[in-house]
Amino acid sequence: MSVIRTILSARFSKSVKPLIGLNVVKKLSTSSNIIDSSFPDVSIPQISIPEFIYSKCEKYENLIAAECGITGRKYTYRDILRKSKNLAKALRKKLNLKEGDVVALLLPNVPEFPIAALGVLHAGLVVTTLNPIYTSEEISRQLTDSSAKAIITLIDLYEVASNSSKLLNKALPILSIKSSQTQSFPRGAIDFREFTDNSIDYPEIQPRNAQDVAFLPYSSGTTGLPKGVELTNYNIVANICQNSSPHLPIIEETTSTHQDVIPVVLPMFHIYGFSVNTLFMLSKGTKLVTLPRFTPDDFVSVLRNHKPHILFIVPPIVLFLSAHPMVKSEDLHSVRIAFSGAAPLGALDEQRFVEKAGKSVSVLQGYGLTETSPTVTAITVQLKAEKNVYGSIGLPIPNTSVKVVSIDDHTGTPLGPNSTGELLVKGPQVMKGYLNRPEDTKNTFLDGWLRTGDMAYYNEDRVFFITDRLKELIKVKGFQVAPAELEEIIRDFPNVEDAAVIGVSHPTQGEAPRAYIVPKKNTNVNTKDLEEYFKNKVAHYKHLKGGIAIVDSIPKNASGKIMRRQLKLEFEASNKR
Repeated sequence: MSVIRTILSARFSKSVKPLIGLNVVKKLSTSSNIIDSSFPDVSIPQISIPEFIYSKCEKYENLIAAECGITGRKYTYRDILRKSKNLAKALRKKLNLKEGDVVALLLPNVPEFPIAALGVLHAGLVVTTLNPIYTSEEISRQLTDSSAKAIITLIDLYEVASNSSKLLNKALPILSIKSSQTQSFPRGAIDFREFTDNSIDYPEIQPRNAQDVAFLPYSSGTTGLPKGVELTNYNIVANICQNSSPHLPIIEETTSTHQDVIPVVLPMFHIYGFSVNTLFMLSKGTKLVTLPRFTPDDFVSVLRNHKPHILFIVPPIVLFLSAHPMVKSEDLHSVRIAFSGAAPLGALDEQRFVEKAGKSVSVLQGYGLTETSPTVTAITVQLKAEKNVYGSIGLPIPNTSVKVVSIDDHTGTPLGPNSTGELLVKGPQVMKGYLNRPEDTKNTFLDGWLRTGDMAYYNEDRVFFITDRLKELIKVKGFQVAPAELEEIIRDFPNVEDAAVIGVSHPTQGEAPRAYIVPKKNTNVNTKDLEEYFKNKVAHYKHLKGGIAIVDSIPKNASGKIMRRQLKLEFEASNKR
């Protein structure tokens, strides 16, 4: 394990107290409170994503790269290389796609995903990814906004893809993948295998420039409707290199006798699943076991049959593994690390998972967003052990600087330790901008710093903690209340399976917290006792004066984030009746 170094900036400070037990390599300016990464910078090559990934994959040609956790169909690294390169030529020759054209991937987690993504990129094209549960109308909006020229999807999703194409009043070519051998191709569908399994005599093209846009995921950013996030080859390659730093050891080296196994349940169409679970993992020679959707039975089956070494998951899955009786301690015995991202995971939830695992498993958290390719901070096993910082998202990764600023300060003056404000980021992983939205791009940056829209603070050891989303803070008589803080407390109350908190209008408070609670199966939650419980846990302005609702489920998006806006809209609609 490499030594974690203190977070000190390159400016000056002879009096900063070093972290106990950690070596000092950089110094932090106590006057600036800008937190630079404590880790040495990594070298970032000026090459395209396929050039970078292919150079790594060649070392692992005989190993399994991706296997479906449901059907068992699988591809070696040699298959990934050959099929994606065939696809690249076929897209250009058969569909006449030109450099910079956009191809939409409407795919759940399937082993063909990396073939499709790398093939599109190797052809000099741009990948945009779509949520496979979208309606035709939602798909057509993204196809229109991104100017997509083709779609790659499953036969199962051909109808919705075809309908979305019709809404554009133009027929897009739709390459379709069989998810089982018994399927037949619908009329008009193009067999994906015709493009991947046949070598075509067609000239190679020059790899795209590192600064060219390669990936176009969609994100709401800090406000508004989903926007195309322009991530360049350099952004993605940079983040893979940053995550590969020897000072952030997660993956064990792939050898002739060892290959880390990673279940891929987080959606590959999401930045976390695309960049971290797919491209980063392929660069390390791991085996990806794909699950098209999370179900308790399928996930536990993968745990038992594939014995994974690392779990890249989100808080709801951590809670499932900790609390569900189906999951036994022995199901987690092969796991070294559980890495949680996409939303904050509270300290109590971390501890419950470790207790369930019943062994020395490290629960690590990181932080990132679509606009940062995605990783910004990460915690290491050593820092976790030395500082016992449960619930922390850790330190800025190499080549990255962050600061916390007051939400009402437009000068961007950084705050000191233990002061909560909006987190701002600088680094090579930060997006180029939003597609065709110069005003949104301008508003997302403050003097060159990306505004994340997330509330955070750091302690005296420069270790960071996320408290909540800026736009989801509850304003109670001028006080700011973070929903995630209250949700963690509620989840620790007897018989509570899950919880969400929103702010609702209140006649005297301005806003008041309102809780939505999912009881554990065959149990009840005593709401009056919960209200009394809160009185001893939090300040009076955090009490649940907006009410408590017992519900069957909490709405969450594909990456596991609670859809508080949906709950708020439903609450407002019900009050108008």
